[in-house]
Amino acid sequence: MSKALERSYDGIIIGAGQHGLVLGSYMARAGLKVLLVDRRLDYGGGLTTKEATLPGFYHNLHSINHFHISETPWFRDLGLEDKVTYITPRYEFGQAHKDGTALVFGRDLEETIANVARFSKRDAQTFREWNHRSEEMTRRILLPERYAEPLSQAEREALLEKSPVGRDFLAVARRQPLDVVQELFEDEHVRLLFLFKVSLFGTWLTDTMSKTSPMGSVIRAFDLESGYQLCQGGSFNLARGLMETFIAAGGTFAPQVNLDRILVEGGRATGIVLADGRTVRAGRFVASTIDVHQTFERLLGREQLPAAFARKLDNFQYTGWTLFGVHLALEESPRFAASSFDPNLNRALKWSVGAESMDDLNSAFEDVKANRVPRIVQFGSGPLSLLDPTQAPPGRHTTYAWHVMPMNPDIGTQSWEDFTEEFSERIIDRFAEYAPNLTKRNILGKHVYTAREYVQELPNMRGGDIFMGAFSAEQVMYNHFGYRTPVPNLYMAGSACHPGGAISGGAGYITAGLIADDLGVPRWWSHRTAREALSTLPAAA
Repeated sequence: MSKALERSYDGIIIGAGQHGLVLGSYMARAGLKVLLVDRRLDYGGGLTTKEATLPGFYHNLHSINHFHISETPWFRDLGLEDKVTYITPRYEFGQAHKDGTALVFGRDLEETIANVARFSKRDAQTFREWNHRSEEMTRRILLPERYAEPLSQAEREALLEKSPVGRDFLAVARRQPLDVVQELFEDEHVRLLFLFKVSLFGTWLTDTMSKTSPMGSVIRAFDLESGYQLCQGGSFNLARGLMETFIAAGGTFAPQVNLDRILVEGGRATGIVLADGRTVRAGRFVASTIDVHQTFERLLGREQLPAAFARKLDNFQYTGWTLFGVHLALEESPRFAASSFDPNLNRALKWSVGAESMDDLNSAFEDVKANRVPRIVQFGSGPLSLLDPTQAPPGRHTTYAWHVMPMNPDIGTQSWEDFTEEFSERIIDRFAEYAPNLTKRNILGKHVYTAREYVQELPNMRGGDIFMGAFSAEQVMYNHFGYRTPVPNLYMAGSACHPGGAISGGAGYITAGLIADDLGVPRWWSHRTAREALSTLPAAA
């Protein structure tokens, strides 16, 4: 048994994923004695990189593309650039079409506009006009708010209304992203790739169907200054760098910890109780980074919750779709037939494959909603080892396909094993329609990874929800679950809190500041509040 569980601490953090590691690193550097516990032997949560097919082929089974990570405040504060390298590809999004054309969005504005103009000169002009406005909104509003405790809706909107850039932001955020995209663009292919960029993890089922978008997803999609990056060597390297930082700061990590409950004494959280009956005490705080239902129903108990908070918990929604993943070890990276139209397609970080029309997208949405296996095979992918050769043996390659799927699709009498084999082959066949070199001879190994597998590893991805909470307007920004809880000394620092799921480190970073302030511990890092950011927006002349 680890002697780490025989000591007392200032703080205990439950869950050694991105948020737990970020939070723990800040608290340990602030001089607190911190214990980080996880149910698994592994750490990093969705930052998972495994040799899942063959030796030397590294596959990122969960998180792959990380938004603007190397520019986040916590990446800089913690000095992670000395431990973790991020690759920022020149070409971010690519989409091949059956007619032999292709559309690529890159980091360079003129190049991207020229690509769009091959499909629609009007859409190219729209992109140019919106790009400048959106980059200002991203720089002044979206990114500062992403790493700050959200203001109330009333205060936020009052501050935004005082400036032209704020009013522009609100005008877009108050509308459904899907409607905005359809109104702005006339060409079907441009609409498709733009929706792919708006959405998270390459599926329009996230965010675009909400009546409003408080986080400004459409605005982010016009911005070329910020964007997705690839962690060199695999996503786990970010977790490794964070764990090294946490340990170097004096933190303690205990894996394979089976929790019975969060200890509450005198109405305050004072530690954790293990399944074997032992108690580990925390004198100043306990923080959970796992899902809200495990935290408040299983570990805390509903009897500890005020009625209003229990209703909030009951109303919390999870994403209604999962990912069906296929990870491939290859002799050579996929080469699209449409690369003769635009050679840069082969090197775009994220590919949209298989959707040829808005009707195709809608069919996937309707199929998943009806618990059907999607009729039209369409998925997200990317040339990981082409952009980062360390993820495969020399001269060889990896790729993946992420396809939306219901958690328990109606497959009739077919066994799950037969279904996954059949559908994974359908994905590969569809891929080969666009990239003809994706032949049986080219494929050296295949690993299928679905929600049935990943919820066993990561139970906090309830119902297969990779975000641990739906990105609906009712659950983001000023409507997020909240960092402070009704139980004193107990904090929520997971993906249910702003800025939500996916790799951001935001909830851990923001909660670190709140805990420090509540405990009267001086912050060793500088920070900027959302109020400060929005109060300095340029006013109208």
